[in-house]
Amino acid sequence: MINLDHNATTPLLPEVRDAMLPCLWEVQGNPSSPHSAGTRAKQMVGEARTAVAALVGGKAPEIVFTASATEANHLAVLGALRAVVVAEPGRRGFVTSAVEHPSTLLLAEDLAAQGWPVTVLPVDGEGRLSLDDLAAAVGPGTALVSLLWANNETGVLMPVAGAAALAHAAGALFHTDAVQAAGRVPVSAAAVDADLLTLSAHKMHGPKGAGALWVRKGTALHPLIHGHQERKRRGGTENVPAIVGFGVAARLAAEGVAAGIGADMARLRDRLEQGVLARCPGAQVNGGGAERLPNTSNIRFTDAAGRPVEAEALLLRLDRAGIQVSMGAACASGGNAASHVLTAMGLSPDEAAASLRFSLGRLTTDSEVDAVLTELPPLFARLAA
Repeated sequence: MINLDHNATTPLLPEVRDAMLPCLWEVQGNPSSPHSAGTRAKQMVGEARTAVAALVGGKAPEIVFTASATEANHLAVLGALRAVVVAEPGRRGFVTSAVEHPSTLLLAEDLAAQGWPVTVLPVDGEGRLSLDDLAAAVGPGTALVSLLWANNETGVLMPVAGAAALAHAAGALFHTDAVQAAGRVPVSAAAVDADLLTLSAHKMHGPKGAGALWVRKGTALHPLIHGHQERKRRGGTENVPAIVGFGVAARLAAEGVAAGIGADMARLRDRLEQGVLARCPGAQVNGGGAERLPNTSNIRFTDAAGRPVEAEALLLRLDRAGIQVSMGAACASGGNAASHVLTAMGLSPDEAAASLRFSLGRLTTDSEVDAVLTELPPLFARLAA
C-alpha cells in the first residue's frame, strides 16, 4: 500500500518498535514501585519525558503524559479553565476557532451547553484566522485561547505566536494543539510563548495510545484524573512501552526537522499537487493560498463544467489501487456530515464532499508520488464522465 494518509496516523519506525519491545517482557515494573524493576521503568519513562520535552524546547518536568492527544486537549482546556476560575472567578471565557480538531470543538460545544462563555472565531476562504478578530474576542473575561498550530485537514498554519501575545495581553492563557506540526516544522513552545501545548506519539511515527501536554512551569492546571502520577496532574499508571516509544519517536522527529525533512516533504507535496492539477481539469487546492504544513494537500475535484466529483468514490477506487488517502480528520469519520473545516472556509457541502486530503510522511518517495499520478487521473476521468 502507498500511504498518503499520514495526518491520520504514521507507521511505527523500526527504532521505535525495537525500543518498545523490551518493555513488554523484560521491563515489567510499575514506575511508582520502589524496587529495582520499578526504578528501571521510572528511569525509562524519565528518559522519554526528556526527549519529548526537547522536541518543543521544554524541560522534562513540564511534560504530562496522557493516553491520547484528545485527552491532552481536554486536560489543557478543562484543567486551565478550572484553575483560572478558582484564581479569578470573573474569568470564564473560552476562545477557539471554527476549524479546530473535533476533540476541541466538541468540547467547546459541551462547555457552551453548560453555560461557559464560548467564542468560536471564523476563518477566511483559505482557512486563515484573523488576529483582528481574535483581538476583538478576547478581554478581561477571557480565561483561555486554544488554537491548532496547523490544521489537520488542510495543513494551514495558524498565527499562534500572535494569538499567544493577544491572549496574554488580555490576561488569558494560551494553548496550542501542535499534533500535526511537530516533526514536520520547527515547534518551540518558548518561541510562541505558549502556556500549554499538545503532542501525540502516533502522528510522528510513534505508537498509538500515548499523548502529552507540555505545561509551562508555574501554570496552574486542575487534573481531570486524580492520582499521584505525573506530579498529580494526571493519575494512572504510566503506559511504559508507549511512552518509551514516544520518546524515541520524538528524538527522531527532532533530528528529522533539523536535517530539513520538511523541505523534502514540501518538494514531494508540490510535485503531487502540480501533477494532479495538470492531469485533473478543474481540480483546486483548498487553502493553497495560505502558509501550510509541508506534507499536507487538500484537493477539491470538479468536472469540466465545475460540478463536484464525489471524493468518497474516488477514495475507494484509489484504495483498491493500493493508495491510501482520506477525506478529512480520521477522528471525525463515520458520519455523512461535510467537513466542518472546509465549510468554515466557505465551501458548500457538495464542494467539501468533493475534496480529498493527501498527507505525506518522512518515508514517502518519488516513486510513490509517480504511482499516484499514474493511477489517479484515469479514475477521476471516469467519475467525472
